[in-house]
Amino acid sequence: MTENVETCTQDLVKKCRDLEAENAKLKNKVEEQETLLNYYIEQIRLANVRRFGASSEKNISDNQLKLDMLNEAEMLANPEFSEPTFEEITYKRKKKKGKREEFYKNLETEQIVHELPENEQICSVCGGSLHACGHSVLRREVVIIPAKIKAREHVQTVYSCRNCEKNAMEVPMKKAHVPAPLFPGSGIASPSLVSHILANKYALALPLYRQEQEFKRWGLDISRTTMANWVISAAAILVIIYNLLKEEIVKNDILHSDESIVQVLREYGRKAQTKSYEWMYHTGKNAEKPIALFEYKPTRHGQNALDFLRNFHGFLHCDGYAGYKKLEDFGVTIVECWAHARRKFADCLKTVPKENWGSTKAYIGVKYCDELFALERQYDKEELNPEERKSRRLRDSKPIADEFFAWCESLDTGVTPKNLLGVAVRYALNQKQWLMNFLLDGRLEISNNRAERSIRPFTVGRKNWLFSASTDGATASSIIYSIVETAYANGLVPYLYFNLLLENIPHTPPELLHELLPWSTFVQTACAAPQS
Repeated sequence: MTENVETCTQDLVKKCRDLEAENAKLKNKVEEQETLLNYYIEQIRLANVRRFGASSEKNISDNQLKLDMLNEAEMLANPEFSEPTFEEITYKRKKKKGKREEFYKNLETEQIVHELPENEQICSVCGGSLHACGHSVLRREVVIIPAKIKAREHVQTVYSCRNCEKNAMEVPMKKAHVPAPLFPGSGIASPSLVSHILANKYALALPLYRQEQEFKRWGLDISRTTMANWVISAAAILVIIYNLLKEEIVKNDILHSDESIVQVLREYGRKAQTKSYEWMYHTGKNAEKPIALFEYKPTRHGQNALDFLRNFHGFLHCDGYAGYKKLEDFGVTIVECWAHARRKFADCLKTVPKENWGSTKAYIGVKYCDELFALERQYDKEELNPEERKSRRLRDSKPIADEFFAWCESLDTGVTPKNLLGVAVRYALNQKQWLMNFLLDGRLEISNNRAERSIRPFTVGRKNWLFSASTDGATASSIIYSIVETAYANGLVPYLYFNLLLENIPHTPPELLHELLPWSTFVQTACAAPQS
């Protein structure tokens, strides 16, 4: 009897233990499911914020107005807002040029003199004739002259000898030289027309089908297919300058890099939905010859950056993408972006009500990053040279960065990777080595925003034209975007620079092509944007 009781007791104990173990497993599973559910909820909230909310990262407390192209006028219009006012001077005194002169300084001025009709130029007192004794400028207004399209005929003159016409059996003939057309077989495309199309598409993000519609309103029937062919043909000319810029950019010792998705419909051996990538490289802020280059590649493989930067040695600003780390084996020091680290914590805040931000750990992470950026703005304000900036960073910025990473390490065991805070903390700790590299040289920047700003026009344009039809089109776009962004970086007007290049490249000897680079005196004189 006693043995049976003991056996039953042991069985009950075992079953209880099994039930406790099973209960623990179920509890862990429920906790995992809740964690996963919360993660998905955060992702949905973040996706909604990214889609419908403000995109500015200047300050977590900014209430930025998101402008929509459809209602921008209604949103910005203010009947009580007056036009710019300018000080009227009614007496003579020495004075610097005022706002009025600054506003009109780059505009050609046309005067319209208003006079009385001859039959009214009679004195009301004595009936004598009146004469003009003074003029007053009452106002200056801005007049827009819409674009004008005209046809230009190239007429070739033929010459012969009159003496031979009378006395000789044969008459020698000579013909005047006529420049070759921009594209062989095309009598329509001129440098100015093609430059207009390129500037609209790549500088203003105006797709070809809209340009086709606009040309028709002007009475000119040019199909988008024809324009697309011209874009690719123009890129075949501009690639000469692109290659010179590529040789020049790797001579720098500080560069920025970024990449963005592009869809190419017809790629050999790949589906139309497959992601391709536009890689972007930019010189640092202190570069004497600013350059921004794009390169189309079918993949995001790190070998692409390695191939492009094979002759580059120095510092490379980039994000935390592991593909860039391949460059470390070839004399490149990776400097990662604190804006990316900050963005991960800011994403956490976007998923909770604003009034609760101050009580979240993500808020602390954002504030650490904001302190570093505030110091950088202070260094800029004080106009520190690179050595002074490096010294101040080691004195003021490094302690904040060290405190930030110590704080992250204290949280690492208490947060799960399956929530946005865990993702932000793990990202910061995993990239610590490269995030701290901005301390190595005073010329380095704390973020990779320079590259992101330069690649943004591409991403804006991508929303309009959605995809490239072929690899030739994607490569052509890379070349032309490179010319546009490099033109902006050197203070040039893209249309004027395109026009100059298309007019001169075909007739310029190879040894003189460097005169067509954007920082040359010739180009700066012809294409520089007016100084505001």
